[in-house]
Amino acid sequence: MEDFRRTYLRLCKEGGVDPQESVLAQLQETRRAAAGSRLDLRGHSLSVDTCAVLGRVLHKDTLFTELALSDCMLTEEGAKLLLNGLCANTTVKVLDLKGNNLRSTGAEALGKLLVRNKTLCRLVLEWNALGMWEEAFSVFCEGLATNACLTQLDLRNNQINHQGASELCLALKRNSTLQELDVRWNNIGLLGGRSFLEALQQNRTLTHLEMAGNNIPSDTLKALEQAMDHNSDRQSTVRESRSRTQVLSKEIQILKEEKGRQVWSCWELEFSSMTTSIHVGQLQEALNERKSVVNSLTAKFQMTEAALAMSEQKNHNLGELLTRVKTEKDEQRERQSRERKKEQEDSALREGKLLREITSMSETNVQLKNKLEKMESRCKSQQDQIFELKQELTNSTAELKLRLAQAEERLEMEKKRSKQSLEDMNNLRQKEVDHVNRHLEESERALQDRILKLEGQRIQLEEELSRAKAACVTERAQAEEEQGKVRVQVRLEEQQRVSGLEEKLRGLRQSRDESQSHCSQQKQTIAELQARSGQQSIETDGLRRRIEELQQELSGKDQEKVAEVSRVRVELQEQMGHLQAERTAQGGLKEKIAALEREMKVLASNHREATLDKESEISSLFEKLRLREAEIQRMREDEAQRASFLQNAILTYVQGSPLHYSPKK
Repeated sequence: MEDFRRTYLRLCKEGGVDPQESVLAQLQETRRAAAGSRLDLRGHSLSVDTCAVLGRVLHKDTLFTELALSDCMLTEEGAKLLLNGLCANTTVKVLDLKGNNLRSTGAEALGKLLVRNKTLCRLVLEWNALGMWEEAFSVFCEGLATNACLTQLDLRNNQINHQGASELCLALKRNSTLQELDVRWNNIGLLGGRSFLEALQQNRTLTHLEMAGNNIPSDTLKALEQAMDHNSDRQSTVRESRSRTQVLSKEIQILKEEKGRQVWSCWELEFSSMTTSIHVGQLQEALNERKSVVNSLTAKFQMTEAALAMSEQKNHNLGELLTRVKTEKDEQRERQSRERKKEQEDSALREGKLLREITSMSETNVQLKNKLEKMESRCKSQQDQIFELKQELTNSTAELKLRLAQAEERLEMEKKRSKQSLEDMNNLRQKEVDHVNRHLEESERALQDRILKLEGQRIQLEEELSRAKAACVTERAQAEEEQGKVRVQVRLEEQQRVSGLEEKLRGLRQSRDESQSHCSQQKQTIAELQARSGQQSIETDGLRRRIEELQQELSGKDQEKVAEVSRVRVELQEQMGHLQAERTAQGGLKEKIAALEREMKVLASNHREATLDKESEISSLFEKLRLREAEIQRMREDEAQRASFLQNAILTYVQGSPLHYSPKK
């Protein structure tokens, strides 16, 4: 870390540049924190001179493996100098350039970096503008295509359209090391998604792809996910096959070593047998030479015979071992052949599966191509509709504003009407309730009056009945007194008044019967009045039930009114939601129009700059042409003068020469 700081200060001094205090402070902090392999300059605004010096320092640096330069407000020239310095770096593996607004020059410098650098593994380019210039982005994609070490690339929010996506997909078709790619929140669209699908048919190494926020249909995203799953499955199968091949190669190597050991042991046994045979020959020669000393060497001869028997036994054992080794070799060969057959069968099954997958993928490709053609036709029709909608956008906005105003007025009117209707319904309900209550009170009062009258009549009838009974009793008493008197007189006038008394008795009996019949009639009227009172109570109960039913109907009507008002409110809220969605859609269209206008302004400014450059070049060419014409004119005048001088000299020479004959002579 101290060497890096010293080199930075030395190069600043050599270049006549003041070292940036924020960079020195950050280097000091990393030295204190013992960060080691990470240089963190996030959030520090780096000048062009500082970028140039850092590029020269990082050109030969071997300390840092991670470089964080996010939100450093790098200029195009500064980014170019810094990235040119990193081209020859051999230690930096992670480079973070988030939020530096890199454009055309930065994209070209990044393309050169990817071509020359051989150690960079992760590159973060979030929140830049690499996709605004197609030529520069194509240079970047060309560098990505030739790169053989980058595994992770982050291109979020880089304004990449479908053309930039096609360039990126061409690079992916040629790249064989990139594993993770993040292109979220760009403007790739449907055509870009299709180009990614085409690229993934050839790319087998990309296993993680993020495509959210690019206006890509869901079926295309699902197809991309399936392609990612296929790639991950392929990678897993490749890793498994590699591990299996390594294990098998190790086993084969072990078997080869064991076979070598066994062969070496066999060779040692054969060599020992050869040495024993040579020794036997020597002994035979000794026996032939020393026949005279046979008696003395018999014991030795017997010993040699025993040794020979032992060697023969050893040879026999070695032969058995050789046969066993051969049988084991044959068994191992059979095992290897079986394993090879199994591997061939597995490979054939895998090839069949892959062929079936390829056929299914080809069928899906054909279907997708058909869908692509249909979608292209739909896209063309949608583009035409978009042009028509752009023309109708202003009219629709005005109509929507008028509709909004009308809907608000209708909402207010409906609110007022609903309030008025609720008030009217409440008033009507209150009036009906009051009317029913008054009617019930009046009916109850009338019934109570009738009941009181009937009770009064009943009391009067009871009083009359009691009076009639008292009169009957008094009449009976008077009659008995009269009978007593009459008995006294009857005796005298029995024959004269018997008939009169009988008549009176008859009249009394008739009056008694009449009073009894009148009492029975009064009882009947009382029973009728009680029945009427019961009917009146039943009618009052029916009226109460009717009042309750009317109250329930009123509450049901109130609930219906509330439900209708809530339904109207929900409809109005839905209309407001639709209008809000239309507003948001209009806002999105306005944003797109603003973005297109900004792009048109940028293109117009670039066109103006290009036209100004062309005009300046044309003016310079006209000036050069004018100078050339003036020079040619001057050269012509010089040549004319020279020709005139030469002509005059020739004339003078001809006139003054002796070969000239005058006409006088």
